[in-house]
Amino acid sequence: MSALLAFRGLRPAWVGFTAIAAVTLLSLFLLYSPRLQTSTSTTTVPDPVNHIIADSTFGEARQDDVGAMARAINETSQYFIDYPLQPPFKEHFGELGHRSRVLRDWIALADQTRDPTIKAQISDAIERTAISLYPFLEKPKETPVVKGNVADLRASFEKGSAAVVIPTSDKTLRFAAHLVGTLRSVHNSTLPIQVVYAGDDDLAPDNRLRLAGIVESGPPLEFLDIMTVFNDTTLQLQSGGWAIKAFAALGSRFEKVILADADAVFFQPPEVLLEHEAFVRTGALLFHDRLLWKDVFPVRNEWFESQIRHPGPELKKSLVWTERYAEEGDSGLVVLDKSRLDILVGLFHICWQNSYAVREETTYKITYGDKETWWFGLELTGASYEFSKHYGGIVGWKKVDKEKEKVCSFVIAHVDAQDRLLWYNGGLLKNKGNKNMQDVYDVPTHWMVDAEWEKGAKQDFSCMKGGKVRALSEREIAVIEQSIDLAKGLDKVILVP
Repeated sequence: MSALLAFRGLRPAWVGFTAIAAVTLLSLFLLYSPRLQTSTSTTTVPDPVNHIIADSTFGEARQDDVGAMARAINETSQYFIDYPLQPPFKEHFGELGHRSRVLRDWIALADQTRDPTIKAQISDAIERTAISLYPFLEKPKETPVVKGNVADLRASFEKGSAAVVIPTSDKTLRFAAHLVGTLRSVHNSTLPIQVVYAGDDDLAPDNRLRLAGIVESGPPLEFLDIMTVFNDTTLQLQSGGWAIKAFAALGSRFEKVILADADAVFFQPPEVLLEHEAFVRTGALLFHDRLLWKDVFPVRNEWFESQIRHPGPELKKSLVWTERYAEEGDSGLVVLDKSRLDILVGLFHICWQNSYAVREETTYKITYGDKETWWFGLELTGASYEFSKHYGGIVGWKKVDKEKEKVCSFVIAHVDAQDRLLWYNGGLLKNKGNKNMQDVYDVPTHWMVDAEWEKGAKQDFSCMKGGKVRALSEREIAVIEQSIDLAKGLDKVILVP
């Protein structure tokens, strides 16, 4: 391995692929070689969470063999550090995904290793490599490092915990208040709610007090200044807009995260998301965007294809991938289980895509904001994930145009696994995007899914046509009516001069 990495004159990409292949083969050999077994019986246990096969005899491996593996890992780690992924970043998304898979496997190996000396060597390689790949994982200078930046981050997740996490700023305070109030007073959710912001200039202390004051039942509202968790030097989250969302998910102390935009509207309690079949299976539940603009953005589709050489099973079902539509993900609601190692490392990649230099150069130029970073990061790192089975639908008002029925509004709606309305984005206002309708509320009456979109301008309604027009149920109407009544009262508290 040392000789292999000594050829510094070779092209870095070729050496990198060779190094990764070599350490992977060595690791597999060391893990599964019969000569490592100290007894005549072996138990091999599939581990769907971390995507590895755990050998029950691993901790009993011979010291010299495990030591060789640790040395090989350190050699590859040093290569990653010596040949970092430099700008331009556009062609490095896939390569970072491959390096992240190696990092994930090292973490899994370290978790299994019983020998404290070998464990320390592998852990050191993990920490150095992780900071090289993802500089934002380095804690702020005023925050002490105990076991390591990655180790401390993982240790900060409370086992078995779950929460709704809402990134919020002064600009979105009104909508966050509506969401928090609805979750507590309409859905009677007892899940913890954590509001994440980027410093006092992002969400002022007075506004935090106002928001905390609206919670009358259940656990008190929590607040997290994300700049106390991550080194903001490469992030610039105060001015990053959507970028804070991925870091909110990663930095939250909760293990299972229901990450919701401030303008999300729930038809059902958030607890149901933790029981969604797709989330239970994979640890990552995502929702599709509207199905729009087939063959309109070929550069975007070609870029996806250039970075993903071997699409996974979920991507193979994607109409963006197979038929070249434009929009895949609606990131207004994302559900992640960070206790699953593949999800955690996938989230590292998602955060990298939203770091300042990368988003300014590539991510937010080729795609729209953070929307595509979620599935893209999980896919590139080999993590498991599933989308809700339908592309985005609509909740709004029925309109008849040339004897054809449509449903029109400003929002994108999503259903659960039983095709019942689950949530939509865009807030409780009738049209959040229209400045002349900032105080206009109206209860939607109909919805539609799996039909054709007529996309309006950014501030205008869009419509869906050609599908079955469905009326909201009495329960669904009651939920929105109660949410709107509550929102009107909260506006008097939040919208003060």
